[in-house]
Order: sequence, then structure tokens, then C-alpha cells
Amino acid sequence: MHLFSLDQLDTLLALVDTGSFDAAAARLHVTPSAVSQRVKAMEQASGRVVVRRTSPVTLTEAGDVLLRYARQVDLLEADTLRTLRVDSEPGRPFQVSLAVNADSLATWFLDALAGLGESLGVVFDLHREDQERTTALLRAGTVIAAVTSTREAVQGCVTEPLGVMRYRAVSTPAFRERWMPRGSAPVTLAHAPVVTFDRNDDLQAAFLQEYCGRSATASHYVPTSADFARAITLGFGWGLLPEQQCLEPLSEDVLVELAPGHPVDVPLYWQRWNLASPLLDAVSAAVRDRAAIELRQ
Repeated sequence: MHLFSLDQLDTLLALVDTGSFDAAAARLHVTPSAVSQRVKAMEQASGRVVVRRTSPVTLTEAGDVLLRYARQVDLLEADTLRTLRVDSEPGRPFQVSLAVNADSLATWFLDALAGLGESLGVVFDLHREDQERTTALLRAGTVIAAVTSTREAVQGCVTEPLGVMRYRAVSTPAFRERWMPRGSAPVTLAHAPVVTFDRNDDLQAAFLQEYCGRSATASHYVPTSADFARAITLGFGWGLLPEQQCLEPLSEDVLVELAPGHPVDVPLYWQRWNLASPLLDAVSAAVRDRAAIELRQ
């Protein structure tokens, strides 16, 4: 006899994916009271509080453990149905939850997944997060695999190198002429406005410390990868762009490199659950193959 039923695990997944008891009930075609009863049964069985009744709902540490278990069961069921060639529940294909950093998402990751939704019969739930923080989503059980800059595997996961994403410090020619005329010392870059993705983005700050030992004096925050690149092209400030986004405008003199010979290399890794899963193997192979084309090896 299992401690937790499939209905209870499905309910936990629905709560996390939808964010509320009412929405989870609608997805499961049950009443909110039934959702509450299933959660209560899980909490009684585990002897721990599992769900925080916040808006949206959040999980406790015990809830994270159960969420990971629920996603593993869901993945194994999807693999079993595919092996037996049995269709999943109509209108509800298996949801593959992955974490990926914004720059990979904007430049190569979607190409890796192209066509897999149809061939595998799945849908993707992509969580955009900084490459240094994607492992937290793995640890919590929110995702089953992640692009990360952390080589050390999360417990219960395996990791493999994908390659290196190289960044270059760039700006428009007019911006360089205004803030860094030819012959300027590297320290002058610290006085120029910098474009930063968000307040968790420390890539530019780390580069400045390494390059000239200073911190930026003024920052623009532009929290989408495409608009981040556009802000630099429009002359808002300088910033670090991956080569996939800057090599062409550099060759066309739309952008100029501010620190030639000082690129920033960010190694990327693929971390996934250590499960024998044909479905997860297929996704991992697609990511690995695309990374071999797009990233420096």
C-alpha cells in the first residue's frame, strides 16, 4: 500500500501549476473541498504541513520533497504510456518542466526543443531563471531538468557540460565616443551607464571588477533578453551580450566592442533527474545536440 495516492500527487501538481485551490479543482474536475481534503490527507500521512495557503499557494520544505516525488511519478507514468502506446488523458499531454537562463532561451534553447512537443506528445513549461539559480528549481522539484552554470549536481540529479556561452562588452559607436573616447583608461567604463537585466544579474558587475576594479555608477534595468539587447543597440548604455546576439551587429558596425580581448565565458551545464526515462533522455539529447552547435566547446 502506497502512502500517497495518485489522486493526491496529481492534486499537488495541479496546486503548484495553477497557484490556487479553485484553479486546481477546475483542472482536476473536482470541488475545491476535494482538493483541500486531499492536501489534508497528505499532511496527515506525512505528519508535516505541505502547502502554505498563500496566494499563489507555496510549498513547505516537506511539500518540495513531495512535489519532486509527484513529478517523478508523473514522468514515469508518461514513459510507461508511451512505451505501451497508450494515449494519455485526452486534452492533457504530459508537461515537461524545465529551467533555463534568459540568454539561452533567447538564443538557442527553443531551437533544441523545436518539434519535440509533437514527436513526444508533450508540452513544455519553461521557467526562466538566472543560470546560477536554476538549480534551486531542481532542488525544489519544480523542474525535471535545467540549464545551469553549476557543475555540482543537485542530490538525485546528474550533470553534463553543454559548452561555454561567450559574452562581449559592447555599445553603439556613438556611446563609446561619448563615454570612452579612444585612448581612455579601462576605469572610464565604470562611469558609463550600464544596461543590466535585473537586480539579480551580476554579470556586468563581476566583469567591471575584473576589468577595472570598479563598480558601475549608473544602471538601466531591462528584464527581457531581446529588449536588453535592443536597449544597448539604442544607446541606453553598454552591456554584455552573448556572441549569438552581438557578432552580426559587430560585423556591421552597429555595435563596437569596448574591451577587446576581455570576453566573459560562462560554462553551462545540463542537470537532470537521475531517472531511467526515455522521454527525459530524448529531451536531453536534443538539448545536448543543439548546444554542441551553438556554444563554444
